[in-house]
Amino acid sequence: MTTRDEFPVMPTALIADDEPHLARALQTALQAAWPELQIVHMARNGLEAAERLTALRPDVAFLDIQMPGLTGLEVAEGLEGPTRVVFVTAFDEYAVQAFEQQALDYVLKPVKADRLARTVQRLKEALKPAAAPTVEDDRLLQVLRQLGGVAAAGAVGAGATGQEPLRWIRASAGDLMHQIDVQDVRFFEADDKYTVVHTAEGAEHLIRTSITELAQQLDARQFQQIHRSTLINLNSVAGTRRDEASRLFVRLKGVGRELPVSRAYVHLFKAM
Repeated sequence: MTTRDEFPVMPTALIADDEPHLARALQTALQAAWPELQIVHMARNGLEAAERLTALRPDVAFLDIQMPGLTGLEVAEGLEGPTRVVFVTAFDEYAVQAFEQQALDYVLKPVKADRLARTVQRLKEALKPAAAPTVEDDRLLQVLRQLGGVAAAGAVGAGATGQEPLRWIRASAGDLMHQIDVQDVRFFEADDKYTVVHTAEGAEHLIRTSITELAQQLDARQFQQIHRSTLINLNSVAGTRRDEASRLFVRLKGVGRELPVSRAYVHLFKAM
């Protein structure tokens, strides 16, 4: 069982920088400062970084701020999940913006060994689990697996990595418990402490499972996150539209409004 003082055996990271020699220099410095860290991808631009972050979900993302396609700030803005962000740039004028994106740290180029060591220590502290799983959590997870993958409102520990994709959503409305086939869901939308489930019939149901948790539990071939607060059923997509500012919007069948696509997810709709 993992203790509070342990962090991932093989933590993973992505480096994004449009200057290959600087990316390699950072990789070398990280290997010296944190030998256990596994670099899973080296991205050459913002679009590639956003795409690989969505696919790989590393523990850490080292993002250059000035990159073609999307800036590091834009990539971080659309980032979902637990990935920690460290900005690496030659310009300290972006410091305030960086921390507005909830970056864990901000490192100036050229990266100095002592400064990087402090960043690594912060990351190690951030990656420590908040608490070890309890016996009750383990029992609940076993029950959920026996149910065939049901996301219950307020469930803890549901849908661990390696489970079959989620097939049913359970949402309560007063004394009535609705069991919703995920095939009937048009999209999920975050709303304060809840997530709204929008169905093909036009109904709306509230659950406590977050957008991030749902994205990890649903079949990624059918459900895709397009914004930090929105997860859509790709089978429901009717089309896309760009406005005068080149912002992208998705139109879903049977939905009377367009849904905005965060810049970090625009690459998903290149073919549309």
